[in-house]
Amino acid sequence: MDYTTPLLGSSGTFLPVKENITMATVTFDKATRIYPGTDKPAVDQLEIETQDGEFLVLVGPSGCGKSTSLRMLAGLEDVNAGSIRIGDRDVTHLPPKDRDIAMVFQNYALYPHMSVADNMGFALKIAGVNKSDIRKKVEEAAKILDLSDYLDRKPKALSGGQRQRVAMGRAIVREPQVFLMDEPLSNLDAKLRVSTRTQIASLQRRLGITTVYVTHDQVEAMTMGDRVAVLKDGLLQQVDSPRSMYDRPANLFVAGFIGSPAMNLVEVPITDGGVKFGNSVVPISREALSAAADKGDRTVTVGVRPEHFDVVELNGSAAKSLSKDTEDAPAGLAVSVNVVEELGADGYVYGSAQVGGEHKDLVVRVGGRSVPDKGAELHVVPRPGEIHVFSTSTGERLSD
Repeated sequence: MDYTTPLLGSSGTFLPVKENITMATVTFDKATRIYPGTDKPAVDQLEIETQDGEFLVLVGPSGCGKSTSLRMLAGLEDVNAGSIRIGDRDVTHLPPKDRDIAMVFQNYALYPHMSVADNMGFALKIAGVNKSDIRKKVEEAAKILDLSDYLDRKPKALSGGQRQRVAMGRAIVREPQVFLMDEPLSNLDAKLRVSTRTQIASLQRRLGITTVYVTHDQVEAMTMGDRVAVLKDGLLQQVDSPRSMYDRPANLFVAGFIGSPAMNLVEVPITDGGVKFGNSVVPISREALSAAADKGDRTVTVGVRPEHFDVVELNGSAAKSLSKDTEDAPAGLAVSVNVVEELGADGYVYGSAQVGGEHKDLVVRVGGRSVPDKGAELHVVPRPGEIHVFSTSTGERLSD
């Protein structure tokens, strides 16, 4: 490894940074995978292009095609149509060893009879690199990953997080053009998963190697990726920065999938100047109303993040119960409080409301010092500038 510029490592020591690393774009050009015995593609005409050094996360529910996409890029799955390029090279039909990629698997795939050092350097040994160069590269990677004290241990003597770092080290010493990571944190406990995802994201930015990362965890995707690609049933739904995807989901699926707690999605009737939300009319843009009319929709689906509700009635630390016999009905939608999550600075109210004659579950964020009691009733109104409007018939976004 040719390193010249100093860099602060995770252990607080200064480490060198590679300057001569070759970075690459990754391009899926209508890449399609159809498994034998089925007509439905597991991945259907996937089109994504990463930038040099970008951290791209593929996310979606089980069976959406994200791992298949990664395995197509790795050369572990055939591409039945379209192509895949790394940099300027078409790698669609190249064997994995010729693609200049390194993969970190879900189960780490370490050799139990080998030491940490031998595991990390094994691919270099197979490639015929001399022992002194292998040792040098392994020691440099171990410094970056805080594994220097564990090089002589066997994997069984390591924790899950340490094994995961060994798998990362094995990928680093190969100096690939592209890192591929297939749910590498799924075997770790929740606390370790949070700390390790920070380490991986930081390491990737320090090394500057293009990375394609697969996860089913949307929180992981949003906190790690430069961009996030959401898949469903083999189809790409949206690819965007985490912030843009949170602020402007392209359709109902992305809206409901991205965000924790999830966005509230409520089908409401269109009325003059907006939509009827409980006892209030919430204004929406003319463009959204016009687009809904063009589709023949009499209702739209309104999306509201839990933090974008205003609570109409809140008295002290408990929600004030509002009489249904009140002559002037309170504004907004009445929400019966079922569960309250108190998180300190904030609280989340999980409740239910009657919308269009049906029971609808809603989540509302409230201040940590003003949480309602279970069984109380809140009246909530979405902030007009913070609502998302989707076509009920097609699911596509209508609002700006």
